[in-house]
Amino acid sequence: MNLDSSAIGTRATPLSNRTGLWCGLLGVAAFSFTVPFTRVAVGADGTGLSPLFIAGGRAVIAAMLAALALAVTRQRLPRGAQWSRLAVIAAGIVVGFPLLTSYALTTVPASHGAVVIALLPAATAALAVLRTGEHPPRSFWMLAGLGAVAAVVFAAVQGGGLGSLGGGDLLLFGAVLAAAVGYAEGGLLARELGAWQTVSWALVLCAPVMLALTVVSINRQPPTGSATQWAAFGYLAVVSMYLGFFAWYRGLAIGPMAQVSQVQLIQPVLSICWAALLLGEPLTVATVIGGAAVVGCAALSVRVRSTGHL
Repeated sequence: MNLDSSAIGTRATPLSNRTGLWCGLLGVAAFSFTVPFTRVAVGADGTGLSPLFIAGGRAVIAAMLAALALAVTRQRLPRGAQWSRLAVIAAGIVVGFPLLTSYALTTVPASHGAVVIALLPAATAALAVLRTGEHPPRSFWMLAGLGAVAAVVFAAVQGGGLGSLGGGDLLLFGAVLAAAVGYAEGGLLARELGAWQTVSWALVLCAPVMLALTVVSINRQPPTGSATQWAAFGYLAVVSMYLGFFAWYRGLAIGPMAQVSQVQLIQPVLSICWAALLLGEPLTVATVIGGAAVVGCAALSVRVRSTGHL
């Protein structure tokens, strides 16, 4: 395999918007387990794995897989400004989002944590427009905004609301910004390096920092947890931190990025469903109604972006 085999370049055969959407949906499905499994790993009472170990350890494991994949396929090194762009991506998706959400989920339930996912599509779309110069129609922004509001209300109702912002909420808002930056820049760089290569190089670049954080966390608190907590950690390391980005960055690279980012509105719905199944958090009629509203807004915004009208 060479660099051009999965990069979206000028010589590549054009791919349909539908291909990008399906790749994006696959990535969303993989990421939808991240919040519930992080909550499982840290433990409901904070007696599981430490947040610092979860954030650092999952990145170290993913970086080892990434280094192996890059070596086996003999990928060329990124060049010039690509390294600084990889640093931005790594700061967002390798350091920022995992670290902030891990600490936030020691104090808030998984359903409440899904609020961060509800805000992420709108934030990613805004940053994508700023970075790419895409010009979605006004109706797209109206529906994207409506979808974000519907998703926030839906997740807030399930999680007890955001009436009083605590430290966990502030961490979640920081995680939104970090992930949105990493997603937007990663989607752009994936057009040059390829989807899996982009996340792989970002992980390798950030590996020394995350290894240092992991060592610090082990020295402070040797990791101990149940088999279930370690299994959840394994998913976070292999899928949430690595394999899920194969599909997600591929979808964003095919684009249009502002359009593909909106399929992530479905993620809080899935996350809360998984929280109900895995953690016993309540799943009510409001969940079904709210979920239908969120998915409907996502579908309409995608249709507007691709056709220019409803």
